[in-house]
Amino acid sequence: MSIAMAGVADTSRPRSTELYRRGQAVFPDGVTRVTIERDPHPIYVTRGEGAFVVDVDGHRLLDLNNNFTTLLHGHAFEPVVKAVAQLLRSGSCFANPTTHEIALAELLVARIPALEKIRFVNTGTEAVMFAVKAARAFTGRPAVARFEGAYHGAYDWAEGEQYRPAPRDGNHESDVLHLRFNDVAGTQAALTAHADRLAAVLIDPMPSRAGLIAPTREFITGLMTVARQLGILIIADEVLNLRQGFCGASHRYGLQPDLLTAGKIIGGGFPVGAVGGRGDVMAVFGAGANAATVSQGGTFSANPVSMCAGLVAMEAADEPCFADLERKGDALRARLTSIAAQAQAPFSVTGAASLFRIHGKRQAPRTYAETLASAEEQKRLVALTRFFRAQDILLPLGAAASLSTAMTNDDLNHVANTFAAFVAEAGSDTQEAQQ
Repeated sequence: MSIAMAGVADTSRPRSTELYRRGQAVFPDGVTRVTIERDPHPIYVTRGEGAFVVDVDGHRLLDLNNNFTTLLHGHAFEPVVKAVAQLLRSGSCFANPTTHEIALAELLVARIPALEKIRFVNTGTEAVMFAVKAARAFTGRPAVARFEGAYHGAYDWAEGEQYRPAPRDGNHESDVLHLRFNDVAGTQAALTAHADRLAAVLIDPMPSRAGLIAPTREFITGLMTVARQLGILIIADEVLNLRQGFCGASHRYGLQPDLLTAGKIIGGGFPVGAVGGRGDVMAVFGAGANAATVSQGGTFSANPVSMCAGLVAMEAADEPCFADLERKGDALRARLTSIAAQAQAPFSVTGAASLFRIHGKRQAPRTYAETLASAEEQKRLVALTRFFRAQDILLPLGAAASLSTAMTNDDLNHVANTFAAFVAEAGSDTQEAQQ
């Protein structure tokens, strides 16, 4: 199969084609999430089986998306299935609290150094939203700083112009200050210049949409130093990157945030979000004699299904589990990098722990601006994703791919061998075009 044509006219998925036609009649743009990939139409899934999904046309595909990194243990993780099935016989949601939320909170507070107190919400977007609200209430300041390219959900103060590179001296618009990741001097100067209005600086320790580039030690130290001096709170958004280790990403990189947001893996495959941090900051959510400064509710917040599933999933994600994922991630990234280097192919790999991202350029990017793909690089990545799909692997286009505990060494060999085959065929196609 020619790389250029792979996946363009996918006649092997007639049911997905028909479902997309139906979706277009009832949904704006045909789907309910902008992140759904369409090439030329979405692939509709009927079930998940460990490391694999099965689509409505019967294709079984290795899933490197894992619902945008949520499924640490893959699909239909049996301990979660068993626990939730039993729980549902007792009811799915209540206006009253349950023991399940306390158990999950106790696990997270004991495990993650930044968490003294915690509140549960429904999504990562809500978690970041309430973290920002808490910071603004605690400091009495209106503005928030964030780093270019990072995704923090759909809340105005967290979203900003997230896909536009920030100028060297920062960019202040509508109470959102845009900064450059890993730019120590620029970050310190911008925070100092706007300190009187800044409630918090929002940081994803390794933002996936900004390239899965690791923070430097100097950057983390410099950020914490200036934030402490100026009374600016640090919010670590670990909705995605909590999966970087048993204690999360902030602990991994030496970041000591005042607030931390979580989601995805802590719900065991069900909707969830959480905001936690220093006890004095979290007190803005208090009630009783100290009436809440920030009112946080939610009909499905801390619902027992998400809490129960999350507890089971997180209990299974013990230190040996994370260590095994780290070994597999390190080995796969190294192998993909070696394949590209030996073939002198225009690809590079970034990431950490169980996360990786393939870039359509020879030199691994060091800044967000460097991650932005040219037209040729984007074409290359689309061809790569199509080739993987033809080999029954779902590889996210231009975002974080992730491993799950359900994946075997054979699965990872399939990923590496598919990449090697693509690189070889791409080189062959190039040579033929030049002749």
